[in-house]
Amino acid sequence: MKGRRNMALAGLVAALLVGGTGRAEEPRPEPPKQEQGRTAAERFQQLSPEQKEALRAKLRELKAMPREDQERIKANLERWKQMPAEERERVRANLREFQRLSPEERQQMRERFREFRGMSAERKAELRQRMRAYLRAHPERREQMMENMRRWRQMSPEQRQQMRERMRERRRP
Repeated sequence: MKGRRNMALAGLVAALLVGGTGRAEEPRPEPPKQEQGRTAAERFQQLSPEQKEALRAKLRELKAMPREDQERIKANLERWKQMPAEERERVRANLREFQRLSPEERQQMRERFREFRGMSAERKAELRQRMRAYLRAHPERREQMMENMRRWRQMSPEQRQQMRERMRERRRP
């Protein structure tokens, strides 16, 4: 049940942040100023029947969640509203990248994130500090890492799988 709740939460947050129904979509430009001033009811009326139903389904999932999860989601949405536009776009880009991952890759990322969340505050701080120190000490490696990430994002799922297989072969003794 907890896994479903997490998936529902991820879907809801993705839908709200990306501005769609949780499916991978092309980025949307910010709505014109006259759109931004409209009420939620007016904006809801402009949605397609499919979008309305998807939103209703997500709302039902939200209402079925425990109160503390609902409160956490509301707090996250408030944080979202306070974020600068550049930060929101960065989050949207990360979500689009996450949506492009295979189900196995998504699961792996969720597991790593859970492991990280389960660490003590001291351990998290230590890992962050070590990564920052490493990247400061090796700026060329940071640039290489960033370039590798750019290349990875441009690869097709098949190319990514081939790359994973090559990396596994290199690790084998």
